[in-house]
Amino acid sequence: MKRVIERQLAGRDHGPATVLDAVRHEVDGTDGATLFLAAGSDARALHPGAGVTLASQNSVGGALCLTFRIEHGAEPDFLLDGERIDLVWSAVETQLFEGLNTMAAVRNGETASTVAVWLNHHVQLQSLQGAVVVDRAPPGDDTEFAENLDRAMDELGLKIPVLVLRSSVPLGKADIPAEAHPYCVPEAPGKDRMKVPPPAPWRSPLGAMSLYEILRLRFLSSARAVANLEVHDLLPDGARNVFDSAVEAEGGVIALFGRHCYPWRVRKDQDAQFADHICVQFDAKGGRPRWCIAPSKAPEAAVWRMIRIGNTVPDRSRTQLFYRYMALRHPTPSISKIVPKTSLIEHPPLLEMSEQRWGYKPVRMPELESDNLPKGKGRRAIVTTMKNEGPFILEWLAYHRAIGFDDVLVYTNDCTDGTDTMLQMLERKGYVQHRENPFRESGLKPQHAALQASDDESVVRNAAWVTCIDVDEYVNIKVGDGTLDALFDAVPDANMIAMTWRLFGNGDVHEYEDRPITEQFLRCAPEFARKPHQAWGFKTLFQNIGLFKKMGVHRPKGLNPQLWEEINWVNGSGQLLPREMYRNGWRSTTDTYGYDLVQLNHYAVRSAESFLVKRDRGRVNHVDRDQGLAYWFRMNNNAEEELSIQRRLPMMREELARMMADPEIRSAHEAAVAAHRAKIDALRATENYANFYSDLTGSRLEKLSRLHTHFGSNVFLSGPEVVPDDIVAREPGGDWFFTVELTGETAH
Repeated sequence: MKRVIERQLAGRDHGPATVLDAVRHEVDGTDGATLFLAAGSDARALHPGAGVTLASQNSVGGALCLTFRIEHGAEPDFLLDGERIDLVWSAVETQLFEGLNTMAAVRNGETASTVAVWLNHHVQLQSLQGAVVVDRAPPGDDTEFAENLDRAMDELGLKIPVLVLRSSVPLGKADIPAEAHPYCVPEAPGKDRMKVPPPAPWRSPLGAMSLYEILRLRFLSSARAVANLEVHDLLPDGARNVFDSAVEAEGGVIALFGRHCYPWRVRKDQDAQFADHICVQFDAKGGRPRWCIAPSKAPEAAVWRMIRIGNTVPDRSRTQLFYRYMALRHPTPSISKIVPKTSLIEHPPLLEMSEQRWGYKPVRMPELESDNLPKGKGRRAIVTTMKNEGPFILEWLAYHRAIGFDDVLVYTNDCTDGTDTMLQMLERKGYVQHRENPFRESGLKPQHAALQASDDESVVRNAAWVTCIDVDEYVNIKVGDGTLDALFDAVPDANMIAMTWRLFGNGDVHEYEDRPITEQFLRCAPEFARKPHQAWGFKTLFQNIGLFKKMGVHRPKGLNPQLWEEINWVNGSGQLLPREMYRNGWRSTTDTYGYDLVQLNHYAVRSAESFLVKRDRGRVNHVDRDQGLAYWFRMNNNAEEELSIQRRLPMMREELARMMADPEIRSAHEAAVAAHRAKIDALRATENYANFYSDLTGSRLEKLSRLHTHFGSNVFLSGPEVVPDDIVAREPGGDWFFTVELTGETAH
């Protein structure tokens, strides 16, 4: 006995207006019809013929639904730009599902077997009695789907009526790739680098938002209850009956909330199935809204949309969970194409359903345990990269040795000021470990290449605590005696500590002087400095216990998601950071910044003369970006004086004096200073850098360095030249604000 019946949407492209469906039905007790137009159609060009009058119209997702009365004996003719158009009329067949618990779903490439399993699941667990499945396949494609579905249902013993509805016009968004492609997966990693596939309106995400109104009018208005779930969505074991719940709900409508789920891995040469899906994202936000409605109890003005019922308020006390099985919606040989695997954790309800309901053995996540900390306090290590930083090495090294770091691993490349030879000498004396940066061999940017190489170094593998900071960054501990021990005592349970930047400006210091930068530069951004976005970047001091796979610039990378619950990540005030930051967080927010216990003093510009050398040297990460006036403008913040690190400088000076007592170290430092001075003089002798230096030291940029809090993000993206003189003339303080629109290259 054939249980699957087929119907067609009476759609046709008429040029200025595309009709999705044309339905003859009763309107206010008389003959009538509704035309469902695609979004973007020119309804003004459409005119009814004699005896046909407009009764009502509404818009669903930008698509017009026009309802007409037809006088007795009149023909339902319509003119488009004055020409009569041929319409094929669809009939109302609500008797097919009258009084039944029914699903309304869209199929976009899923197999007949998948749809049959989906039906069977809800028949067994939700008392499903019928379904309407809109098949998005183009005309002439997959024409045997209905027949195959009927056969698959028969094999499962399913006896419910299923209607397969097809369209002769595409129902997808015109400018979007196929829905199955990773580009259309919200969680897909690397989307910013992904080559965008061509538009595929037959297969793209649904764009015909009036589709559910068509289903209501033609088939479902007399159903007992209708649940809107796709053929890759399942209500879980033990869930209350959604159809009963909608009937019992106040207003006849309940909300359904979908959570994405994934396989950990699909077995080779096998297609994904429901039972493979045993994982969810531990840090997922939001979900997929859908609905279930009891038509007879819902308000007459209710409008059926894809994610909600318009003109109604669902009974929030009855909201129910469902799972969206993502590898069925987005088939892929590699799960990492559609979701970062560092976010996945096994979900016991899904695992139980896979093993108990389907008797399946899914591929499980490997079990992991975090590493034990070494006995005692363990060693504390810094990994860093340097190029032409010779004059600044000893102060930075002395300071961090004084506060409790034991090991420093330094990677250098292309030095011309003696930085590399100084570090080689310091390595011989036991102060650092020095390596040549392997970025050319690896093809990575210098900083990334160094961090990748550091993962295999014993100084990193054997460290209890590790961080990646640069030579212009100082760990400023404000608690106790300013040492790492004091910081760890203040947050004894933490295994990760985010140290948020305070951007220290040049304090109007123009000329380079061989004196500790921590003594020279005392002005910085205020604590509440959301803009530019670099202002709240952070670096992370973390316990080396295997929670992550590798070093990262701002924080360790490659989370082992099995261990996510062991993360105890605090900000600089000792407050816990949210799980949403565990995988990709690199900057603080208004909810997560904190400076009470520790901050990272970031001396990104130093003196104007030293900045000339920094610009000439180039960047270790964004090697293709010029450190010009825009960079200086962003990073040179002189809003207020900040002296907290001064209390720690006696420790630094004592360690620095001990190092400088070594004649070889002193000689190397003096040679680096001389090279730096010579480079400054050579640069200032050129017209380009002379003009650049004049700009840096001019009153305009000095004034701008005290106005950052008054500027919008677009000002920093555009550069200092977009700030008009009358704004520069204003004084800091008060509530005034200035921003600009992005234009040209800055808009990308």
